[in-house]
This record gives sequence, structure tokens and C-alpha cells, in this order.
Amino acid sequence: MRTSYSVLAVDDEPSIGKLLEKELSTPARAVHVAGSARQARERLRRATYEVVVLDIRLPDADGIEFMVELRQRYPDMEVILITGHGNIDNAVEAMKLGAYDYITKPFNLTELEVVVERAYQRAFLRNENRALRHAHDRGRPGVTLIGNSQVIKEVRYLIEKVAPTDVPVLITGESGAGKEVAAHAIQSLGTRADKPFIIKNCATLQKELARSELFGHVRGSFTGALESRDGLMAFANKGTLFLDEIGELPMEVQASLLRVLENKTYRRVGEKDHRSCDIRLIFATNRTLAGEVEAGRFHEALYHRINVFNIEMPPLRERKEDIPLLAEFFLARLGNGRDDLRISDRAMSCLMQYAWPGNVRELRNVLERSIILAENNLITEHALPRDLAGFAGGGGGQSGVSGVPGASGAMGEAQGPLSLEAMEREHIARILEFYDNNRSLAATALGISRKTLYRKMREYDIG
Repeated sequence: MRTSYSVLAVDDEPSIGKLLEKELSTPARAVHVAGSARQARERLRRATYEVVVLDIRLPDADGIEFMVELRQRYPDMEVILITGHGNIDNAVEAMKLGAYDYITKPFNLTELEVVVERAYQRAFLRNENRALRHAHDRGRPGVTLIGNSQVIKEVRYLIEKVAPTDVPVLITGESGAGKEVAAHAIQSLGTRADKPFIIKNCATLQKELARSELFGHVRGSFTGALESRDGLMAFANKGTLFLDEIGELPMEVQASLLRVLENKTYRRVGEKDHRSCDIRLIFATNRTLAGEVEAGRFHEALYHRINVFNIEMPPLRERKEDIPLLAEFFLARLGNGRDDLRISDRAMSCLMQYAWPGNVRELRNVLERSIILAENNLITEHALPRDLAGFAGGGGGQSGVSGVPGASGAMGEAQGPLSLEAMEREHIARILEFYDNNRSLAATALGISRKTLYRKMREYDIG
């Protein structure tokens, strides 16, 4: 499952709209607000939303009728209703007409977040399966890794070997190096290519609800469990479950995941009986899990069980010969049909000399920005962020933060080259400064979760 999606909250009470926007927004989930059906229609014309959270009472429309309209016009979108206790019967009727679920006022934000996430999972799963069927019908190959470097050829070889099996795979590497792309490649080349492929970033799991989100729960098993729910294990049954940032999984949940790997069974929260599951499991982390085991933060038995087959994704600085191919791929993908986009020799020289601390993700972001600034479909060094453009003179420029206006290099004038840790610390500090210490925006710009950002701030003693 892709790592970001959009939610539209429709409620005529400004305080509720602001609350939902503030509390439900994460680096992986953008939340926008509309105060009426008319405003909602305008937003839906301008952007794509996977989930709508809709108040059943609106000033300019009947909530049920508007829900039916949305389901007819946007069949791939899920709608969650917010209702008062007096309108529960209407909400139940709306579910029969196509609503995903309902939640009553005053609502529990944690419960609402779980419902939103599951609604997105259903929407994504439906769309992904349709795309897979379409690709299968047309005989198209699966996801491939871009590049001809020796290190990426070795990764490709390992993926082709392990994909047809069902053994667990652990993908390691720096943030932005392409671990999720590798997971997609494994799934698309395997025997479960036409089955569900569910992705979950463990850093986004709330500690109190992590077990419920993974395994599901029965009604009444904890405060707010108004209905029995399936978890990701049920959604991914017969298919593949990719758990990204596995090092962030709470310790108390790790033993339950070990049971899935060893016995292919699990229990929903509050349920006595075990359920069988048939799931291919892929994991990824940018941590050194052996060190996490030594520090007592990761279950040793689970580590050995998931580390059956390890694939290490190389950082972009170790495969710079792949940059021209990656750039060509991103230009075709991001160019909105502009098939004559080109990169000047000097601009390409800048790309080739830069250190890329943010790896392939950073390259994509730089090119997306540069496309906007291209003149006559040509990306020159002047369209690049300032820190990259400094390399146009033959390598004398500064290396550091890219894609952020006003950011300066990670090497000062009087300094020698910094360590990767020092570069990362300065990079994070500058991003936080640029966004006035707004950690949500900073995490989004860095391409990491808020939880990971907080951890790195502690590690680097960033105030």
C-alpha cells in the first residue's frame, strides 16, 4: 500500500473541522476540511481523496443523500459518517447504501483514526486489485528496479530468486533508498501477484491500538471497541503484508507477530480462539536490528525469524551511475505528458556530483521541483536547488539540504567533509528551522514519520 493518502472532512462546525485536520494529519495522511456540501464538491473537483469523513447533518444538503451522490460519482472513495446518537438508525441505513462505517458524536479520535485507516485500506486494496488484474490481462511485467549498476543488478537477482518462495524477507537500507519499491517487486514477481498487497508503516501504529490494527478485535474488548473488526492480517490473507519500519513495532506486539511467522495463526484482541492465516510477510527497516536486540528494544527470536532472507538496498551515492536512468524515469513519470523534457549537461553533472543524503526519494523531489522551473522543457542548473547548482562549476559547490528554499549547505566554508551522522543532524535541524519547528511539516519534508523524527531529535540532541 502506498504510504500517503488524502482525507476530506466535511463538517459545518469549524471547531470540529480544525480538530480533525490537526489530529488526523500525519506525514502519511493529508486532511483537508470543507464546511458544506458545496465546498466539498469544489474540493473533490480539484483533488483526489481516498476517504471522506462526512457529518450526517449539513447546512446545504441531506447527509445521506450527499453520501449516495458521492458513492455514485466517486465509487473508489470510502465515506465514513459522523452522526449524533439520535441519528444512528439513519447511519445504519446509510451503510446499506454504501457508507463504509459511522461514528457517533462525541467521537473518540483514536477510534476515528482506526476507522479512517481501515477505510483507506479497503479503497487501496480495491484499486490495487483492479490494477493488478488489468496488468495481468495485458501481460505487463511487474515492478522493476531502475538502474544498471552492479549493486542494483545484485539486488534484482536476489529479488528474482526469493519472489517465487514464501519465506520472510527483510529489506534493509537507508531512508529513501527504495525499500518499498523492492517489496513491490517481490510481490509482483511472486505467486501472490494477483492477491492483496497490504503495506503498513509500523511507525504510524499507536502503541495502544497496534495489536488491534494488526490482528483485529472483538466488540467490547477495550474502551471504544463498539464493533468487532478485522485487522491487517485478515485484509492480507492469501496475499502479502509488508511491514515497513519493523523496528518501530511495540515490543508487546512482537511476540504475537512471531506466532504468525511460526504457526500461521493469530488471535483478535479479546478473542480466545486462534485464526489461521496464509500470508507472505515482507519487512523493512533503516535500523540495525541486531543492535536493537542487544539494546533490548527488539525481540531476539523475532529478529532471527524475519531475517531469513536479507536484501540490502544500496544508498544512491553508491550507485551514481544509475542517476541518468532514474532521472529519465522520473521525468517521464512527473512530466504530465511532456515527453520532451531534458536535463542539460551541466545540470546532470550537478546531479552526479551531489551526495544524496536523502537517496532516491530526494532525487525524485529535486526533479519534481526542477520540472516546474524548467525553461522550454530544459532543466538547467538554474532550475536545481541552490546546493546542487553549486556543483555546476566542477565540484566546488556545497553539499547539503536540497529542495528547501533558503536552506544552506551541510559543509561550512571553513569545515572539512562531515560524517553522514553530522550531515543528517544538520539536515534535520535546518528543516526544523525552515518550518518554524513544526514537526509534522518537517517530518513530511524529510519523508519520515513523526515518531522517527522525534527519535532522531533525541539521538542528535536537537532541541
